[in-house]
Amino acid sequence: MKIIIHGGFFSESDQSHEVKTAKQNSLKNIAHKAFEYLKSNSAFDTVAYAVSLLEDDELYNAGIGSQIQSDGVIRMSAAIMDGETQKLSGVINIQEVKNPVFVAKELMKEDDRVLGGSGAKNYATEHGFENFSTEIPQRRKEYEAKLENGGKGTVGCVAIDKDGKLAVATSTGGKGFEIPGRISDSATVAGNYANSFCAVSCTGVGEDIVSNATATKIVTRVTDGMTIEEAFTKTFDELKTIDGFAGAISIDKNGNIYHQDSYPTMVFASFDGENYEVFN
Repeated sequence: MKIIIHGGFFSESDQSHEVKTAKQNSLKNIAHKAFEYLKSNSAFDTVAYAVSLLEDDELYNAGIGSQIQSDGVIRMSAAIMDGETQKLSGVINIQEVKNPVFVAKELMKEDDRVLGGSGAKNYATEHGFENFSTEIPQRRKEYEAKLENGGKGTVGCVAIDKDGKLAVATSTGGKGFEIPGRISDSATVAGNYANSFCAVSCTGVGEDIVSNATATKIVTRVTDGMTIEEAFTKTFDELKTIDGFAGAISIDKNGNIYHQDSYPTMVFASFDGENYEVFN
């Protein structure tokens, strides 16, 4: 059993020592809680749980703390994928729910598993998800001042459970000030992908991740026989050709954990029950 989580890029906001320490402590704590949950739950259930904890933390651009778009509205996206069934479900540009990842998880039982906009919100309401504003004063202040933060914030989790099953979940509050209707990578297989060989969650500039098909490429290459390190190296070398801004976390079927970013610094933490690794 192993778990790795990410919380976007450290460069996305205040780079003070205080914020850095807060993110390190937060990620370590969430990784520990998620691992304890993993002990008695599947990888699929665990990645949703871990991402919900990240969505509930104002330090990250997902759920509470999501960025405000150019028209003053928060729209969030999230997806979850089961490596065993290779099914993905997700929500795109959903408004006023606390945990988009749980709506994405609920959709897994449906034939129509990826919903957007008002359809996603209506589905959430019909299935008992309460109306909830995820706006915090800091995001409103940033919006009103039209501060640019680079749009590199997303959260994600990859887990392998005691049965060797892999799963991944990813959630984002967008890049901030984007054109309404913009689609991020988080609810696509470019940013969130898993099968029985490997699982990957991405963060960074969504357009770059989609153009490079980052998560799908890594998983496919591991499936075809590359080591996880080789798959990352080749995929990120290809990302360089478009000067892409991305980071990714991953676990393969053998429990190997790997992560990489194209620019400093993706914030992440992993835990295997004994040892932590936390971004520095």
